[in-house]
Amino acid sequence: MKSALFTGAAATLGLILASVGSAQASPVPEGSTASHQPTAQARQHGIDRAGDAYMGWTQNTTTTAAPAVMAPAATVEGIDVSSHQGNVNWASYWSAGKRFAYVKATEGNYYTNPYFAQQYNGSYNVGMIRGAYHFATPNDSSGANQANYFLAHGGGWSRDGKTLPGALDIEYNPYGATCYGLSASAMVSWIRDFANTYRAATGRDVPIYTNLDWWTRCTGNSTAFNSTNPLWVAKYASSPGTLPGGWPFHTIWQYTSSPVDSNRFNGDMSRLQALANG
Repeated sequence: MKSALFTGAAATLGLILASVGSAQASPVPEGSTASHQPTAQARQHGIDRAGDAYMGWTQNTTTTAAPAVMAPAATVEGIDVSSHQGNVNWASYWSAGKRFAYVKATEGNYYTNPYFAQQYNGSYNVGMIRGAYHFATPNDSSGANQANYFLAHGGGWSRDGKTLPGALDIEYNPYGATCYGLSASAMVSWIRDFANTYRAATGRDVPIYTNLDWWTRCTGNSTAFNSTNPLWVAKYASSPGTLPGGWPFHTIWQYTSSPVDSNRFNGDMSRLQALANG
């Protein structure tokens, strides 16, 4: 299920020898993948090289489906994809009832999804409301730097009724320390930097994809974003459970990765269209 090849830019010998410090002190130059060696756990989940990270990677399984979920009446089904899915048969997902999609556009400041155009445009062409997401690596560069990288490589937004605001995927680090070496306060500042930069460019607040455990461990369960940024919560169970960060409700719930990352929008189609239109 996770088999696409990574085609990111090669690093120079000097970058290979360089060590990565804090995001502020020693940012990784754009295009560098030298410091991104997946951990053993990440490799078990299909992350073999820099750029392979994807939403909910720690929970991904190809053998065990999530428990059956009873959806309330007012929901819309969707999926999210990355390079691991390659060229997607969007017509089949439309026929299966999927009406929205998020597509990985970028990671850090060094990777763009080689299948992005087929996935992003293909979902749109079959009638889905779609958006792009960015997998954050806060130890590499500032939030502003990565937001601008995302915006320059597919993460923009337009009020066409079919484009969702770009989403920030902030979760476990597949390349090292869980919280990317940042303190809770520094992590909150990084997220704010990304969110503010994105809003200044588009006028939209980025949905934040995360989970209760990571958010609690790495931001101190910060409540800084719960009145501005939509929550996209990952919880592979029969309900979204306790929400992180004091969010009063979730906007999107990722509830399984089998056979593909599946999501439910917390509202009917008119509310999903309203999110797209801003």
